[in-house]
Amino acid sequence: MTFVITESCIRCKYTDCVEVCPVDCFYEGPNFLVINPDECIDCALCEPECPVNAIFSEDELPDDQKDFLQINAEFSQIWPNINAKQPAPADADDWKDVKEKRQYLEE
Repeated sequence: MTFVITESCIRCKYTDCVEVCPVDCFYEGPNFLVINPDECIDCALCEPECPVNAIFSEDELPDDQKDFLQINAEFSQIWPNINAKQPAPADADDWKDVKEKRQYLEE
């Protein structure tokens, strides 16, 4: 099983979750983070650290977010690894409560 980053992370990209990951399974895109499902050890440390509740266990993934399992798997093969907390985008707080942000996902 793996943890999955969902739509709520788009344009927020807080990296509090990255800081607690013991296996460095996070990858960073232009405005979104993903978890490599083959590297995630299901430790659950990242989930409570996310300030926008964007991280779910694969088994608890909401139905409307299930495609993010594939998105995480795909982009973790392309994007660079991130293993330290970074500053959030300047407008992250403006986006943290916005719903339905899929169209803003930058590849």
